[in-house]
Amino acid sequence: MSFLEIYAYFAAIIFTPKNTIMMTDLTVLWLMAPPQEGQSPFISFLPLLLIILVFYFFMIRPQMRKQKELRNFRESLKKGDKIVTTGGIYGKINDISGQVITIDVGNNVHVKVDKNAVLKDPTDLSSQR
Repeated sequence: MSFLEIYAYFAAIIFTPKNTIMMTDLTVLWLMAPPQEGQSPFISFLPLLLIILVFYFFMIRPQMRKQKELRNFRESLKKGDKIVTTGGIYGKINDISGQVITIDVGNNVHVKVDKNAVLKDPTDLSSQR
């Protein structure tokens, strides 16, 4: 048997769909491995804890902060404020009743939108450019 025949035989066995190993399976096997002699069990969980911390500080926490700022902005809306909706409609608040905001979009055209459809103040847009 030549080297290529042996290689093809093992490649067929290794790369068949029923024998593929998912990354999560490898992670589970790695996490379930007993700690080496003289090594603290905490050390084996350290990479997993670091990944969780990175996700929290770089993804979850900034998103929570943005949501809190948006919620505070929506609660502080009052008549006469200029706003932009999620649909891109620019307008001026004419009336607020509960969760429904009536905005004047120009030429005496009034549109009712849900309070959750309000994104930001258009003055913020000019400062971002």
